[in-house]
Amino acid sequence: MKMKVLVDADGCPVVGETIEIAKQHNLSIILICDTAHEMHRDGAETITVSKGADAVDFVLVNKVKPFDIVVTQDYGLAAMVLAKKAFAIDQNGREYTVDNIDALLHARHTAKKIRMSGGRLKGPKKRSKDANRAFQDELRKLLQKAAARNLYET
Repeated sequence: MKMKVLVDADGCPVVGETIEIAKQHNLSIILICDTAHEMHRDGAETITVSKGADAVDFVLVNKVKPFDIVVTQDYGLAAMVLAKKAFAIDQNGREYTVDNIDALLHARHTAKKIRMSGGRLKGPKKRSKDANRAFQDELRKLLQKAAARNLYET
């Protein structure tokens, strides 16, 4: 089974890095975005969907297969990807796993409750080149892990 890389491309800061690494590993890459974030990049297929809550997520989940890798910042999407026996990683290189997804979803829920009650939370810090390098290193490791598991389990 040929592994591929899918990117939740709406607002993703590491699209270029992901394409570069996927090309180095001779993998197909699919960028999925909505009409407000439409992009086309050499070396990647782009799927553009209508704007709407979770529209990109649903298309991505329907495209993902076991052992694929998904790049996303969305914990909910990552949980669905894991349920399909695929791999997920965020823009900072953190792999989503069955061991950390519940805690991440709980933290997201808690933050939403705070915001809905009028509270404010600190936003993310400015993206650095070091963060991009960390993502690239972790994506390469995850590609090796996914390829090894794919060979072992199929």
